[in-house]
Amino acid sequence: MSFVLGALAFFSAALLAQSLCRPGSKLYILDHPNSRSLHESATPRGGGLAIFVAVVISGTIAAALYGTSSDLLWLGIAALMIAGVSFLDDWLTINLGYRIAVHFFAAYLIIREGLALESLALPGVVWSFPEPVATAFSLLFVVWMVNLYNFMDGMDGFAAGMAVIGFGSFAIFGWLANESVFAALSLIVAAAAGGFLISNFPPARIFMGDVGSSLLGLLAAAFMLWADRDGIFPLWIGVLIFSPFIVDATVTLIRRMLRRERFWEAHKLHYYQRLVQLGWGHRRTVLWEYAVMLLCALSAVGARYLDAAGQWVVIAGWLLVYLSVMLIVHRLEMRHEMLVTR
Repeated sequence: MSFVLGALAFFSAALLAQSLCRPGSKLYILDHPNSRSLHESATPRGGGLAIFVAVVISGTIAAALYGTSSDLLWLGIAALMIAGVSFLDDWLTINLGYRIAVHFFAAYLIIREGLALESLALPGVVWSFPEPVATAFSLLFVVWMVNLYNFMDGMDGFAAGMAVIGFGSFAIFGWLANESVFAALSLIVAAAAGGFLISNFPPARIFMGDVGSSLLGLLAAAFMLWADRDGIFPLWIGVLIFSPFIVDATVTLIRRMLRRERFWEAHKLHYYQRLVQLGWGHRRTVLWEYAVMLLCALSAVGARYLDAAGQWVVIAGWLLVYLSVMLIVHRLEMRHEMLVTR
């Protein structure tokens, strides 16, 4: 039944995304390029609605078939809130403070029902938190993931591809742990993102906008906390799977804060954006990113069968990989600048 629901989500999202590409659509919202954009022509950005509707349809059927709990009900309400404020922002542009307030309230709704991270488990080590610390950490984690995903949605096929691989990996972990509800809902989100990706793969005919990126960020955070609470996988595994997004966004944010830049404003300083500007283009860059995402997912699944020492080797290995990639991008930029100034 999970595969049937996944197929329904995939085709629903694919058809809706294609309809939203048409100028005659009532929800045809154009994203006009500016100095901080990577695209060169006006492109519709309402594709996130296709993901949202597909997840709601298949998710509701899954809830009816598998049964639901109060925490999943509140997750649905939080997702509706995030999608709603994001749609208004895409359509009218909402004040940043109002959006962040909604993000925090939505995060509170999902952790108040038991999804707060009570301890942090790393290979062979567990740190327990007092309840206030656990609540604060969980709130910040959810809000950061919502905004992080939004920051990283700046290249054709990137955010949707991360969702397909990330939530697809979550589904595998759910099946391995015999957690049918978690596996089914993860597959639904992955399939919905995959259906949208048909129209979003470079050259993209439609963007997901804030509706899609913020929703996927919320669901990624919530599913990680859910998996950690129920013993499906620890939080660090989820972070590893989504690390192509988490590392790029977090390191870039810290660098901008240290430079005292207006870090909340749009820019083109993420590592994936810098590669595109170096001449790699959307397609080449996103395909390499897909390769990194798949390797992260495979290493996360493989780490499930390793002891603590082996898992630390996996973590250390990826830290070295990301440090190497950052240095390579920096050197490519220096070489490019030398060629331009000659």
